Amino acid sequence: MEDKKILIITYYWPPAGGPGVQRWLKFAKYLPEFGWKPIIYTPENPSYPLLDESLMKDVPDNLEIVRTKIWEPYQLAEKLNKSNKKFKAGQFDVGDNQSWKSKLSIWVRGNFFIPDARVFWVNPSTKFLEQYLKINNIETIVTSGPPHSMHLIGLNLKKKFPDLKWIADFRDPWTEISYYKHLKLTNRSDKKHRQLESEVFKNADITLATSYTDAENFRKNGANAFCITNGFDETDSNSQTLQPSNSPTQFTLSYIGVLEQLRNPENLWKALDNLVKTNSDFAENFNLKFVGRIDDKILEVIEKSSLKDHIQNLGYVSHDKAVDEMAKSSLLLITNFPNDSSKGIIPGKIFEYLATGKQIISFGPNEADVAKILDETKAGKHFGYNDSREIENFILEKFELWKSGNLLENTQNIEQFSRRNLTKQLVQIL
Repeated sequence: MEDKKILIITYYWPPAGGPGVQRWLKFAKYLPEFGWKPIIYTPENPSYPLLDESLMKDVPDNLEIVRTKIWEPYQLAEKLNKSNKKFKAGQFDVGDNQSWKSKLSIWVRGNFFIPDARVFWVNPSTKFLEQYLKINNIETIVTSGPPHSMHLIGLNLKKKFPDLKWIADFRDPWTEISYYKHLKLTNRSDKKHRQLESEVFKNADITLATSYTDAENFRKNGANAFCITNGFDETDSNSQTLQPSNSPTQFTLSYIGVLEQLRNPENLWKALDNLVKTNSDFAENFNLKFVGRIDDKILEVIEKSSLKDHIQNLGYVSHDKAVDEMAKSSLLLITNFPNDSSKGIIPGKIFEYLATGKQIISFGPNEADVAKILDETKAGKHFGYNDSREIENFILEKFELWKSGNLLENTQNIEQFSRRNLTKQLVQIL
């Protein structure tokens, strides 16, 4: 029996880096096992904030990839102000760190490019794909956002072909995402964003969310929504590192990924600063490791504290190397935006963290979906941004276990988050 075809419309594809790429890369890898033939539609000349050539090895040799040219204004924006490069990844300077150029750029980005600066690819893609779907007899498509302009391609195609099965995959929410309120939107622009989002929810046959809370919120807004979280791939490079390994020679707290100002756990840095000052044993053995892109303003503050001599900053590394660094750590840090509307965000790296068997310390809003996962898997503890003394106690408890060689605790129920099992869930929904 011939495999069913599924066209996946995504802006991010290798060699793009970051967790957003891996979701559909992994689905495309495992879909053929379940009788589906994935076809990728992606830009020929995109402007990616991060590159990771190591992800190319996960692209199946026989995968059909269709590319067309895109025009986007980011190159122009970066000439106006270098910090505009952050916007491509949804990052912003906040508070006193915002220059007038940043304010202007954010205002233009939010009000002139709706829903985002990739909107100029929507009409050419619609025109191209109308013919492509007909010629290739494709009956099922996926749009993956952000950028949410990908969903407008799906919306246009659904209107042209009412029988087309359309899955709108939201790796992050649209108007509920934390930085939405920082876009300096006029009332008219806000209304336009919300109208487009509503149209997507009502017209897509299936809306996918990456968290339980997001799926619930989407359903409240009229979507036929299901949750399929992100996950970890047992076959990732150096798969032995996705297993508990020997303790490093120092008690190492690691943050892997991009850390921007809106997710900065200031109370953690204060707790660590106090531990280094007051506990000589801890100070002698402690290492704070950053693997990825850490905002300069955050680094400046940490370097002015007692933690200055305990920092190891490796910068951005390949996904393979990042997985290695997770396994070399004693404790893994994950952060989320502090506001309640972000409790449904589950950062993709938590699943690779889980696969290492290491303990996790998490920061974000109360009753977050991340807290639910950590409780269910016995893999660590979640804190709010106002917690203080409890953080020190948790870290000291883990430090004492590390000293005695008993830090690795038995996590449970993590196999539900394997990429193969998640693809199986996807196929059941399809």
